[in-house]
Amino acid sequence: MTPLPTPCARTAVSDLPASQVRELANAGFGRGDVERFWFGEGHLPTPAFIRAAAIAALEAGDTFYEHNNGRAALRRAIATYLQARHVRHFEPDRVTVCSSGVSALALAMQAVLDPGDRAVVVTPVWPNLTGIPALLGAQVVRAPLTPADGRWRLDLDRLLETATPETRLLVINSPNNPTGWMLPEEDRAPILEHCRRHGIWLLVDDVYERLVFDPALDTAPSFLALAEPEDRLLGANSFSKTWSMTGWRLGWLVAPPQLEVDLGKLVELSTSCAPGFVQAAGIAALERGEPDVQELRHALTARRNELLPELRRLPGVEAPTPQGAMYAFFRLAGHPDSVELARRLAAEAGLGLAPGAAFGPEGEGWLRWCLAAAPERLSSGLGRLARWLETHG
Repeated sequence: MTPLPTPCARTAVSDLPASQVRELANAGFGRGDVERFWFGEGHLPTPAFIRAAAIAALEAGDTFYEHNNGRAALRRAIATYLQARHVRHFEPDRVTVCSSGVSALALAMQAVLDPGDRAVVVTPVWPNLTGIPALLGAQVVRAPLTPADGRWRLDLDRLLETATPETRLLVINSPNNPTGWMLPEEDRAPILEHCRRHGIWLLVDDVYERLVFDPALDTAPSFLALAEPEDRLLGANSFSKTWSMTGWRLGWLVAPPQLEVDLGKLVELSTSCAPGFVQAAGIAALERGEPDVQELRHALTARRNELLPELRRLPGVEAPTPQGAMYAFFRLAGHPDSVELARRLAAEAGLGLAPGAAFGPEGEGWLRWCLAAAPERLSSGLGRLARWLETHG
């Protein structure tokens, strides 16, 4: 009898690279001497009133199955929230509630991508945005941002040339993780018109849309403010960053109303539904959380304004100015291998940063530092980096 081959996952899964951020962070767990800035989350827990809403729901027995697309009250609350942010009317049937923002992204791509389809992604970017289409068998084409004049920038003409008529999906994350780049307001209409002309689906990851550093902006420039309900536009969002709810795993997807039933089918095949008590917390966040959102924005702006000048004072550091999100993305001259550098900083300086290579080849040589930390921790991290550079730089 011929021996069976060694059990293994299908090729598309085994070929996926493991998260280099997780790899480094996992190696640092249990070490009390490391200042950790690996992950994109703040140091403060979810606001008390949001936690209280979930506790009250649990105590009331809110532990049963929900509608696949989300309970009606949360879908209405999201539609109302979007209307206030983007000054456009949103019907609740365009909203599907998901168990996390990454689930919203996965559902969107499952809904529109077939194996072999062409997916263009603006990069560097959170690796899930390139990993999900690859897992679905799509051809992933990268459209790179580039640093120039102290900021990361998008070449609009190059992007439109890359999004050929054969393209099925264009993916844009703005404000961007890891660079902090934000799509210029004037670039929205040309991109949307290009997608309309060629029948390209446009997937926008808006998870950081409220975390912008320009005090004149309430929300980052969004395609949701321009698109019609029947446009091929998919808007993914999450409660994780804006309301400090990373561990709750709750998000939403805005889509054409014609996709409501099909998205419900996909939710059924993945999680069935988001838990009711978690959805109750989401309603509380949307209806009462605006003061906390503004407080977070002000804190992140202050942290950016404290960290960036100090980083630039260090020898050999290049640190473009982020316009949004919660990260500083910088590089050190003479250290082109970001994974090796991140490992050395963790081991030799007790400084936990994410390697830029985790976000694609455009990020190689760069490091990501999460700003959502107490000022004293940022100061400690800067001191560790300065001392390491004195010895090893």
